[in-house]
Formats: sequence, C-alpha cells, structure tokens
Amino acid sequence: MSTSQNHDANVEPARQAVERLAREAGFDLVAITHAEAFDEDRGIALRRIDDGLMDGLPWFTRQRVEHGTNPEYLLAGARSIISLGLNYYPGPDEERDSGTGLVARYARGRDYHRLMKRRMRRLVIAMSTHPSLGRVDESLKARWFVDDGPMLDRAAAVRSGLGWFGKNGNVLNPTFGSWLLLGQIITNLELEPDPRLSKTCGECTRCIPSCPTDAIVAPYVVDNRRCISYLTIEHKGTIPRELRPAMGAWVFGCDICQEVCPVNRKAKATGDPNFGRRDLTTLDLVELLDMTEGEFRQRFAGTPLMRAKWRGMQRNACVALGNLGDESAIPALARALAAGDSLVKQHAAWALGRIGGNEARTALRSASGAEQDAAVNAEISLALDEMRAG
Repeated sequence: MSTSQNHDANVEPARQAVERLAREAGFDLVAITHAEAFDEDRGIALRRIDDGLMDGLPWFTRQRVEHGTNPEYLLAGARSIISLGLNYYPGPDEERDSGTGLVARYARGRDYHRLMKRRMRRLVIAMSTHPSLGRVDESLKARWFVDDGPMLDRAAAVRSGLGWFGKNGNVLNPTFGSWLLLGQIITNLELEPDPRLSKTCGECTRCIPSCPTDAIVAPYVVDNRRCISYLTIEHKGTIPRELRPAMGAWVFGCDICQEVCPVNRKAKATGDPNFGRRDLTTLDLVELLDMTEGEFRQRFAGTPLMRAKWRGMQRNACVALGNLGDESAIPALARALAAGDSLVKQHAAWALGRIGGNEARTALRSASGAEQDAAVNAEISLALDEMRAG
C-alpha cells in the first residue's frame, strides 16, 4: 500500500506529516517530487561542462552529473525526493566602514553543510517512527544531500515546486527570494509529489547587466570562470588581471545578482541564530592581511570562510584593497609583498600599483630588487609600468 494512502482518520496524512516534521527539524520550506531521472537537467549540465563553463571545478565531472541526475543510482528503490529550503537572509546590510571587505550573506555564520545534514538526519529519524511514514513491508531508506553532494540541488528544488529558476542561475521562491540553502532527501517512501510552480522571471533581466564580471553570459547561463564567488572561493590560483578591478570589495562570495533581483525586495529575514553574524558581515582587510595562519583558523573556524583558506583570503584582501584605493593600506600591502606567500605577493603588487603614489612605488621597487619568484616579479613590473603610464 502506498504510504500516501491512509485509512485511519486519526493518523496524520503522510504529506502533512513530512511538512510538519521538516519544519520541526528547522527547515523553512519543504516540497516533494518523484524520483525519476533528471534527463533534461543532465543534458544541460553536460553541455555546460563541454562548453568549458564549469572549468576550475575539478569535482564537477561528467560522471558526477550522470550519477547525480539518477536518484535510483544514489538510492536503490528510490521513489520520492523531499526538497528542503533553509532561509539564511539576515536582513538589509548596514553601511559598512571604509577599508572593509564584503562577505556573501550565506557565509556569515556557521558552515551550513554540517548544520543542514544534522537537521536532515533528525528529520529522517522522525519520519522512520511516524505511523503514516514508517513502512510495514520494508524499512525506510533514505540518503540526504546538500550542495557538496552529487545531486543537482536546484533541479530538484524546481521540479518539486520549491521555486523557479532565476536568470542568474539561482532558485527563486515567492516568500524567501533566492536567499535559500537547498537540501534533498531521497527516500523509498512513495509520497504524493507537488506541482512545479508556474512563476518565471518574465522579461526581467536586471541580474545580467548588474554582474560586474559579466559572468551571466545568457539568461540562465553562468560562466563559472568569471563569477566572483568562484574567483574568491573555489579558484586557488592567480586571479586574472582583467577581472580584478570588477571584483570590488568582495573577499568571499558575491551577492550582487541577488541584491538587484526584484523578487528579493520583500524577502523574509531569518530568525535562525546560525546566520547573520555581525563580525562576518564585513572584514577588516588590513587585519586579515596581517593575520597568521593560526590566527585565521582560530577566528574563522566552523564558518564557510575556511573553504577559501588563509592564503586565498589574503589574496582576496589584496584585490579588495587595490580596488578601494585607500593609501592607508599601503604599509600592510608592502609587508605582504615583502614576506607573504607567492600568491599573496602577486596580488599585493597589483594592489600597490592600483593605489599608486610615491609610497607604493617605493615598496614595489624595493621588493623588485630582492624578489626571486618570476611570477611576483612579473606582477611588480606590470604594476610599475601601469603607474608610469598614468
């Protein structure tokens, strides 16, 4: 007998039970879809790989897409997918201080991967003992995923009716906008699916021209290689010089395409204390640049910022300081150029050249005489050339 059927009027219906238990576990949204393969989404994802738009993400492979779009592969006997949404929007930002770097809103708190997985595990345990969800013919089976797993989380969210695809690639919901963390539970329970939402972005394209690095190359198509979120988090090497000026003060992620989205204007703020830490809203860039690796680990342990690593965040701080153009940052950049990691030195040289002035020129020339790293010397030479040119 299907678990969506229930002949006991005193037992909570299965669909209602799943929604209630999900909210009790700490989720803001829950929707259900069937466990058939995501054939159309598989084709789209594979084309993105073939077109090079996912370059720089070595883990996003064809095999991962093949597996992640086949629920039966992920869980033998899969019948339903429970799609979950967690609101992380902390509310409008306050005016920030000069010399500070910006952090994407989702990262201003605890690492959501662990948080969501704990809540999904709690939800599955509660489902396994519920009278309308526990199976009599076989035990309940389930696997759960967030975005570090193989499932195409946005495809599952859209098919379940949790939201619709925005032209910036995010999933939009009428209540929470795009400020959502997504998770999925694949289960052998047969649950009645929800319909897809009929809403779309219509003619709106505000997110596309608002992207400073032109990463949204077409509606619904993002070139990962140009995205500020990729450049500041996943990319571990030298940031292309032509993209640095467009990155502004972002040091971890980017919210610009979400900030301009009309759907987000009335987004409901979260009350979850795991998100919205004020000390992570903006970061003192000079302080970040002067941190030791031990100090970095102590300050940001348990937060998403650890993903970019110490040297990556210092690299990002250099780019942000160069874009802010504050001459008071020159001594910190000069120290980084003299004693930092090679990757950090390259971006410190660029930042000094961008700020300009006699103090920056002196720091660059002093470093040039002592530097042995070819990549750093190349950045110093380019910085000096650009200063001479204007």
